[in-house]
Amino acid sequence: MSIFINSTTRLLIQGITGRAGRFHAGQCLAYGTKVVAGVTPGKGGQIVDRIPVFDTVATARAATGADCSLIFVPPAAAADAILEAAAAGIALIIAITEGIPVQDMLKVKNLLAATGARLLGPNCPGIIAPGQCLAGIMPAAIHRPGPIGVVSRSGTLTYEVVYQLSRQDIGQSTCLGIGGDPVVGTSFIDCLQAFAEDRETAAIVMVGEIGGSAEEEACAHIALHHNKPVVGFVAGLTAPPGRKMGHAGAIVSNGCGTALAKIAAMETAGVIVCRDLGRLGEFCADFFHDFL
Repeated sequence: MSIFINSTTRLLIQGITGRAGRFHAGQCLAYGTKVVAGVTPGKGGQIVDRIPVFDTVATARAATGADCSLIFVPPAAAADAILEAAAAGIALIIAITEGIPVQDMLKVKNLLAATGARLLGPNCPGIIAPGQCLAGIMPAAIHRPGPIGVVSRSGTLTYEVVYQLSRQDIGQSTCLGIGGDPVVGTSFIDCLQAFAEDRETAAIVMVGEIGGSAEEEACAHIALHHNKPVVGFVAGLTAPPGRKMGHAGAIVSNGCGTALAKIAAMETAGVIVCRDLGRLGEFCADFFHDFL
């Protein structure tokens, strides 16, 4: 099994006629994902790689039964695109766009709470259930089906971790990035709960980074509610305080959000921490041996 997506997911691409939207729609389609529609206002009636284009998400969903949206819309319009998808009844909305204003995301998060839609991102690589469905921008070839769930704040670190796991013949049930912005729709806790309920996920790799409190909150949840083994890694161990490192949410301020604090929280919660990214695959192979 997998979490949030599976082989029956019907994907639409918002912004499909743009360069990024067109390219990644093709990649998802090539992987075997059911890409059923694209949406670009004013471009309805066009065809992109055999995918019909509609003017609105509502008309696309009505015509195709789409239940998941992948968003490649510029930052200024991305919040409206998210809300349009939610209003049309899309269950899972994946915002790849980075640079969405924080004020826009605060508004989006507040309004989404009343819709029942799940937002993944923004500023995330999306999600893949290996062998079933790709709804994102991750390099599909490095993934293989298996029992390990992978959740990360960083897109590129997700790829590195998955590559190392696959080289150790450790397959993945679902891999997803929750996004590195200060305000995101889906948290570590949401993913941990979903993995805990997934019978095919035996263990989890959680990849954090400096800044914010998401990892500490996740560890508090793990300590109280989680019964599957978790390996953790925190990026930014050598980052200087007060400097943003890549992601808008990856900033240490007033001693809060440091890598050492997050590692300590993980260890207190029983998470097995790997401090050497270059050996993470070997580390997981040793630790997960009894669970594979």
